[in-house]
Amino acid sequence: MKILIVEDDNIAATTLAKSLQAQSMVTQIASDGQSALLAVGEESFDVIVMDRMMPKMDGIEALGKMRRQGIATPVLILSALGEVDERVEGLEAGGDDYLVKPYALSELIARLNVLYKRNQTVQDSDTEWLTAFGVKLNTINGKVFRDGERIHLQPQERKLLEYFLRHANQVMTRKMLLEKVWDFHFETDSNLIDTQISRLRTKVDKPFSTALIHTIRGKGYVFSKEPSLVE
Repeated sequence: MKILIVEDDNIAATTLAKSLQAQSMVTQIASDGQSALLAVGEESFDVIVMDRMMPKMDGIEALGKMRRQGIATPVLILSALGEVDERVEGLEAGGDDYLVKPYALSELIARLNVLYKRNQTVQDSDTEWLTAFGVKLNTINGKVFRDGERIHLQPQERKLLEYFLRHANQVMTRKMLLEKVWDFHFETDSNLIDTQISRLRTKVDKPFSTALIHTIRGKGYVFSKEPSLVE
């Protein structure tokens, strides 16, 4: 596994790199967001470990630029900022996971392994497709199509669509989405779900004649061609 460590504290970065190398991982260090953007433009990485608070360009800004450039490498954000809204901000920016400092090395390694396995691509013969109403999602390589047209999604958008496809024609509450898609086992006043639903609709629904993502007032959301039959 090849890891890019984005950390402005040289001692912390070097210590983490040595710990990961002891687990047979290959590491490279970038000291700030700008250096990270240069690194991902030149090489491929399996996972990026991104510190949030850095000079020149912080982790959130760097992550946003990566996603806008189409770089879908899984990103684990590290930060001393651990409030719910702060974690939500990191996930909304395109982060795949968020770990609050100080952390246990064993937990960080476990999270890296999960992100790596989730993102692994295998041969087409081993792929698994989820399909509903003309939408197809390959759960192995992440490719998404609607009516044969390729749709490019960010990691969190893809996770949300995958959950919709697995539960087509079923009403999903906000609580269910928070728990199953974002692994949040608590209520939050954040507009995280609304933002991600809006982004997904822009890509999956708006370019096509039939909407599939519907809001069921007082209940939640449903992925369906005929939401009235579900209500």
